[in-house]
Amino acid sequence: MTLNDLLQQHARNTPHKMAIRCKDETLSYAQLLTRVDLTTAVFEQLELQRGDRIAWYGMNHPEMLVLLFAAARSGLILVPLNWRLALPELQHAVRDSQPAMIFHDQHFMENILALRLASAEDCGSLLVDAIAEHDGHLAAFRAEVEQPRGREEVTDSPLMIVYTSGTTGQPKGAVLDQRSFLCNARMSWHMHAMNTDDHILGMLPMFHVGGFNIQVLPALLLGAQVTLLEKFEPQTALTTLVEQGITLAVVVPTVLQALQATPQWQDADLSAVRALAIGSTDVPVPLIESVHARGIPLLQIYGSTETSPIAVYQRPDNAFDSVGSIGRCGSECAIRLVRDGADVPSGKNGEIWVKGGNILHHYWNNPHATDAALVDGWFRTGDIARRDAAGFYWFADRVKHVIISGGENIYPAELERVIQDVPGLLEMTIVGKPHAQWGEVAVVVAVRDPNETATEQALRQRVLAAFAGQLARFKHPKDVVFVEALPRTALGKVQVDAVRALLSIAPP
Repeated sequence: MTLNDLLQQHARNTPHKMAIRCKDETLSYAQLLTRVDLTTAVFEQLELQRGDRIAWYGMNHPEMLVLLFAAARSGLILVPLNWRLALPELQHAVRDSQPAMIFHDQHFMENILALRLASAEDCGSLLVDAIAEHDGHLAAFRAEVEQPRGREEVTDSPLMIVYTSGTTGQPKGAVLDQRSFLCNARMSWHMHAMNTDDHILGMLPMFHVGGFNIQVLPALLLGAQVTLLEKFEPQTALTTLVEQGITLAVVVPTVLQALQATPQWQDADLSAVRALAIGSTDVPVPLIESVHARGIPLLQIYGSTETSPIAVYQRPDNAFDSVGSIGRCGSECAIRLVRDGADVPSGKNGEIWVKGGNILHHYWNNPHATDAALVDGWFRTGDIARRDAAGFYWFADRVKHVIISGGENIYPAELERVIQDVPGLLEMTIVGKPHAQWGEVAVVVAVRDPNETATEQALRQRVLAAFAGQLARFKHPKDVVFVEALPRTALGKVQVDAVRALLSIAPP
């Protein structure tokens, strides 16, 4: 069974049922399949070959899902571009993945030429028009054949490259195959007790595998309904939850807090909502309890881009009894907790290792990172947890010291590269500082060059100004703190926990 087998099954059995709604557009399952046929024909007219990459640069849009199904049918690899990133970051993803074509919406036309020129050979670009399947830009490429041929779908061939920074700060392309999407979908169905009557609200950005793959794609593969918001806006999201009878949605803590801050939250009729899923970071217990007080289970989920992302999760039948846990091992994968090369017993902390059809195929153009992350088929997450006697996992720490701000990952090494040559600094590091709204924000901890004559405030402004236009704004440090020296180990490695202690910041 392939992605397109499932789509064709729903188009045949429930052709008039709504598949996707976004803004003023609604696609039935039959119309979605027709759109995939059209896009497959476009690929044939463009003479794209198996293994070619195609990029998607746009907000949440039905066309991204269409591109995925058509790519699976044509043997292509979809590369979602994170529109929140700065242009240099986007150019890195294009240089690394070398797409043959960039598909984009009208929001980002001003960057398309710069992205095309970032490829070794100027790739093409195409503005998608998803309003009418027979009109607009795509129609110019309609194939003469009624049914595009496509190619035999291979479930273990690469289907998507999702860029995620590593501990070195250099973005890595996690390659996911069709098998990982199908495996992840089955776990999503199990996690949410999802059924064909469910109506999913997709409000997280789909350039993240979480926004795309925790509920949205699994719902379509099951034959449920999906409503997409172009991007999250609290009032619009709450109104949609209520008026559309949404049954399932995925949030991150900052999104949930923004929803709760709307004046209508307390009196909103959420009786249709069966569950909310939440992930990407530690979730404060009071936040969980505030949702449970409404009678809605808040399902914690643990995973990463490399696990498609579902690996550990709660279910509606145990969420109220395991508050604060990240859940149990997923139904179609295996979990180990490892320390010093050996599994640890219940109650002890160990690094989370994941094995199953959901894990990444490899890192694109990065065999060294692949070899470091995969051990005998196990993906090493770099995160620490413990398992209790009932089989629930409890998140403990992040080996990689990633900063999670508003549900977005910020990797200190990536930020440190930006300011490594800023004059006036003898040495520096970057850590996360707790923040009431965002969970954490990045902070530069630095030692001044003794020969620097600028005032502390002027030097602080110089450091912060270096990030302008280089990285997405959510990654920018919010402060620079000057210290006498950075605490280091005997081998010269900066002791991150000791740095946090200097700032009275508890370890995450």
